[in-house]
Amino acid sequence: MRLLPRRRSKRLNVKHFTERWRALQKHCATRKTWPMALTEADALLAKALKQRRFKGKTTGERLVAAQHELGSNSAVWFSHKFCQRMDGVDVRTLKKKDVAEALAGFRQALRDLGALE
Repeated sequence: MRLLPRRRSKRLNVKHFTERWRALQKHCATRKTWPMALTEADALLAKALKQRRFKGKTTGERLVAAQHELGSNSAVWFSHKFCQRMDGVDVRTLKKKDVAEALAGFRQALRDLGALE
């Protein structure tokens, strides 16, 4: 008897992820809430990686496991690392360009994983 390998769950609830993405975009309106938007985007990516059953204990380990399914690894890693530095950051030092680039990286990763359309 031969056992077949366990298949990864390829279906994510796109509606749920889209609603959460739209909700976090509202935090982009003011500079004070930019860190909150980035933190929520990182959490959303972590949830998508976990639901797709990529192996690893941390989001970083799961990103390594998912690197072949992601279109731009460098953009995703920039986003994840940028988000990790948000704890206790002075919002006046954040640049709009960097925040927009980080959110674009998260959005593309979520699209690549099938969480967003």
